Amino acid sequence: MLFKMKKLIKKTIIFFTIIILIIIGSLVVLTTKYPIGYKSAIVKYSNEYNLDPYLVASIINVESKYDKNAVSSKEAKGLMQIAPQTGQWASEVLGIENYNEKMLFDPEINIRIGTWYLNNLFTEFNQNLDLVLAAYNAGSGNVNKWLDNDEYCKDGVELSVIPFKETRDYLVRIKDNYKVYSSVYKEYIMNPTEKDSLYINLLHNIKRVIKELVRNI
Repeated sequence: MLFKMKKLIKKTIIFFTIIILIIIGSLVVLTTKYPIGYKSAIVKYSNEYNLDPYLVASIINVESKYDKNAVSSKEAKGLMQIAPQTGQWASEVLGIENYNEKMLFDPEINIRIGTWYLNNLFTEFNQNLDLVLAAYNAGSGNVNKWLDNDEYCKDGVELSVIPFKETRDYLVRIKDNYKVYSSVYKEYIMNPTEKDSLYINLLHNIKRVIKELVRNI
């Protein structure tokens, strides 16, 4: 009887250990694939520019993986990958004093400009999310050209075809991210703290250390 009891306890411990490891592993995958940081700025400027904070969080992840120092091949910078000309335009409209491109690496300024620009796109494209996302990725000039082209648009309002594969994929990625951020992080994003970006900075520091180690091997 005692032997059976010990065996049962052992099996129970093993079972719960496996469950805990699965949960920890899932959390590691979640926070690596769908990190979150800078919640205070996301909520603040989403409210200011009448945007969905979960959409902003999704765009940041797709654009930069929450790396505030990210730079694209086209010189777009920071969390929301702001193009140089967009940054200059926004700085003049928003009255950002002594503006220079290095300021785009400041999360607060980057998110402020990114959300302001998104608000402009929503106004330009009559609140049509697909057009806004396409414009954020490919530029509003391209989207307007597509809307005027019968090959891509039948009614002048909705795109039936997005000619750029990168932009088509971009819309899918944003929407997939949105499902996660608006469900898994629902309460977390809406309850920001002043120290909500510590772990995201730690995550990117660890990534940089690993890259350096691999580079030097």
